[in-house]
Amino acid sequence: MPDPAAYVTVPAPGRECGGCTLCCKVYDVPALEKPAGTWCRHCRPGQGCGIHETRPPQCRSFHCLWMTQDWLGPEWKPDRSKIVLSVDPATRFLFAQVDPGAPAAWKRDPYYGQLKEWARAGAPERRHVVVFLNKSATVVLPDRDVPVGVLGPGERILTRETRDAGGVSLTVEKVAA
Repeated sequence: MPDPAAYVTVPAPGRECGGCTLCCKVYDVPALEKPAGTWCRHCRPGQGCGIHETRPPQCRSFHCLWMTQDWLGPEWKPDRSKIVLSVDPATRFLFAQVDPGAPAAWKRDPYYGQLKEWARAGAPERRHVVVFLNKSATVVLPDRDVPVGVLGPGERILTRETRDAGGVSLTVEKVAA
């Protein structure tokens, strides 16, 4: 699984958004009163931001993983995959924000297989993969996917190991922060 400490906040050489504007659709932008899953009123889909020079700090500071990590192939560019990857700096979870216009995109090949591989690699360190469709979250575990529903303000995802005759498994729940 990718190491969040290794991420940079500037594009990797040769990477540029170009016509990709999916981040302008999938994320909440409170400063613009823009909810997740809707196009920003300033976005020109396929072209870029209409207020690029005066866009809010949240937009200025954001670069998806495809932009900063050159080891992600062209199939992971958000306008192609319909998935915007990022890492939560607090939890170190890998977030996959899915275009609501293509809600099953994360289940397609090669994306689902790679998300599962990252889930296997991150599980020992509790660095989970979380897929979001708007604000509704699904935790991708090595052996199953666990829908946890909408994460509200002040809520977080908690995992615990459970042991039984079959070995060790993870339970997932949504809890107050």
